[in-house]
Amino acid sequence: MKDVCILAFESSCDETSVAIIRNGHDVISNVVLTQMDTHANYGGVVPEIASRMHIENITMVIEEALTKAGLDMEDIDAIAVTYGPGLIGSLLIGLQAAKTLAYIYDKPLVPVHHIAGHIYANNLEKPMEFPLMALVISGGHTELVYMKEDYDFKVVGSTLDDAVGEAYDKVARVLDLPYPGGPKVDKLAHIGQDTYKLPLPLDDDTYNFSFSGLKSAVINLKHNEAQKGNEIVKENLACSFQNKVIEILTKKTIKALKEYNCDNLIIAGGVSANAGIRDEFKKICALNKINLTIPNLKYCTDNAAMIGAAGYYAYKLGRRADLNLNSKANDKLN
Repeated sequence: MKDVCILAFESSCDETSVAIIRNGHDVISNVVLTQMDTHANYGGVVPEIASRMHIENITMVIEEALTKAGLDMEDIDAIAVTYGPGLIGSLLIGLQAAKTLAYIYDKPLVPVHHIAGHIYANNLEKPMEFPLMALVISGGHTELVYMKEDYDFKVVGSTLDDAVGEAYDKVARVLDLPYPGGPKVDKLAHIGQDTYKLPLPLDDDTYNFSFSGLKSAVINLKHNEAQKGNEIVKENLACSFQNKVIEILTKKTIKALKEYNCDNLIIAGGVSANAGIRDEFKKICALNKINLTIPNLKYCTDNAAMIGAAGYYAYKLGRRADLNLNSKANDKLN
């Protein structure tokens, strides 16, 4: 069977990334140029700056991906690109580059949903086994997705407000931690103790999530302690916050696995790099005899390799887009 090489683009936020993936799992090259240091000066991603930096970097990243792979455009079978969801200006840059190359070299253009990319990052570790439940946790997403087979997505639960990664970043600001705050909250949580009483967010019978109340509870707790003249123990508050996040994520995920009679779980998205979450899921999945897969840390955050992995299966299923394909800030996974 002929190998299939996918040239993939990812530019949904502040990473400019281009990769070449063979047969949905072999990473031939994966170039990621992050803007993190620039946006750290502003305490978060500035969309206008992100778009401008994508424009400055995209050509260089394409050339580096092809050079590292030792390939040229004649070796490419199709071009996959993130069309959404994400920052509209950032998405447009990667999409325009992908459409231009598809037009010039007469290559099929394959649209890839950003969440599908995060899910298929797990296929870069080992072939995904079906049926499976995917927990997607990132700065913009918190979703439980059931899959009976490749590219068959059923969203069984999602966030009603703040995504889990967004909540981490907001709590980090409350604790006066520099951007990006999520990893720093995780590190503090590991040396702290669970001493602060916080609510378990949206503890109901659905598979939906809500983290705005937990975020507000942290803000109110700090404010009330300051009114009393008490100093917050940052590592303890980080620990208390993270424990509640882990409790609700594991509780609803295990419940969904049981209801759908599924013993395969994958975790995906930037927050899947969180050590506390990874460790707890490993423990609870071992107790419940669930097969757990979590991507290598380098594939947890936004990267084009995951888009190429998802794009391969979309390509095999005949999914195509014409040059009228446009970016979408919000879009349902299907």
